[in-house]
Amino acid sequence: MATAGTGQRIPPVQCLLTFEALARLRSVTQAAEELCVTPSAVSHRVRQLEQILGTKLFGRADFSLTTEGIEYLAHVREGLAILSRFPGSDMSPGKRKLRLAVTPTFARSILIPRLRQFREAYPEIDLTLQVSIPLLDVVAEDADLVIRFGTGRYADMEHLCIMKDEVTVLGSPTYLRENGPFDSVEDLLGAQLLRSPLEPWRTWFAAHGLDWPEPADGSSFNDVGLICDAAAQGLGLGLVRLKLGQPWIENGSLVRLSDRNVPSPHAHYLCWRTGAMDRWECAAFAEWLKKSVS
Repeated sequence: MATAGTGQRIPPVQCLLTFEALARLRSVTQAAEELCVTPSAVSHRVRQLEQILGTKLFGRADFSLTTEGIEYLAHVREGLAILSRFPGSDMSPGKRKLRLAVTPTFARSILIPRLRQFREAYPEIDLTLQVSIPLLDVVAEDADLVIRFGTGRYADMEHLCIMKDEVTVLGSPTYLRENGPFDSVEDLLGAQLLRSPLEPWRTWFAAHGLDWPEPADGSSFNDVGLICDAAAQGLGLGLVRLKLGQPWIENGSLVRLSDRNVPSPHAHYLCWRTGAMDRWECAAFAEWLKKSVS
């Protein structure tokens, strides 16, 4: 493969960025969306890069890399990482720092169990996690990417829906044994309902055709994990998103009162400020997370 040296042409940076995006996403359309260019521009830049190098980088229509392409991709990623470093930066050579603000229970139930996969796929990215509860305006500062749980109407940031969920009622076996049975939703009238602004009970009531008001009494929590912990201690019943509550269900500390699931009115979104996705580590994490939790 031809290499650039003195007097040889150095490939344009936009060609290198396009090659890296296409190699990672394996889709002209997705690469074009990420780079904010047309699909034809992506194809043109790749052809231009291959002409400069004098070799084919992609072998087949599925955008799998040739041997030369695999080798060159490693050099391109290393070069882009070095170019992104500012003078005086304390980052290790070849390492990219990515700061993620994430809601607590999403981190515990969804992200942490999958982080080893991300580290193995992108060993050149150092990920820093910060706790954030954006629905309640508890926001970590200076994060590159933010995972929010809410309506998706975020005028201040660009966003991508990464995970929808359903809610169900959970309680500890001891609480159910001492206060049950809860054979119908009407039986909840006499129960201690754990409250949270993150997951209103009216969602469950309305799905069962009941126009009941939101419970006014009882303990309230601003984190789903705390609701699960409280319910596991027998303090009451929690309305919990099924995917987030799965660890407690799997270890037997919480059980479902009903097999019925009700769609949550909210979802988890990955959010970022305009321009963040120009950094390949942000785009790489977004693509990995979307596939990992889907």
